[in-house]
Amino acid sequence: MAIDIERQRPKLANISGGLSGPAIKPVALYQVWQAVNTVSIPVIGIGGIMNYRDALEFLIAGAKAIQVGTANFVNPRATLEIIEGLKGFCLEKGIDNINDIIGSLNKNSKQII
Repeated sequence: MAIDIERQRPKLANISGGLSGPAIKPVALYQVWQAVNTVSIPVIGIGGIMNYRDALEFLIAGAKAIQVGTANFVNPRATLEIIEGLKGFCLEKGIDNINDIIGSLNKNSKQII
């Protein structure tokens, strides 16, 4: 919610709006990880993906694909830069297929009690 203090009215026609961008990433990332570990269908990661490193986190958590939203408003080339960053990361790490890192969090971490 946002309020116009001069008019003393809500700034948004619906009074409240959604939350997106980097502020939501930690929650979205956790929800993706939970969903991946609960359902047997592909999960798409969305929420706060601003660069290739953010995209990698969602893929490592198990997302089969990602969606870039807010980053495109800040930088119209964001999606292209994310793709290039993912390619560069894979080349640097010797990863031949990006699918090899999808869900690797579960493969590489020990459960914390």
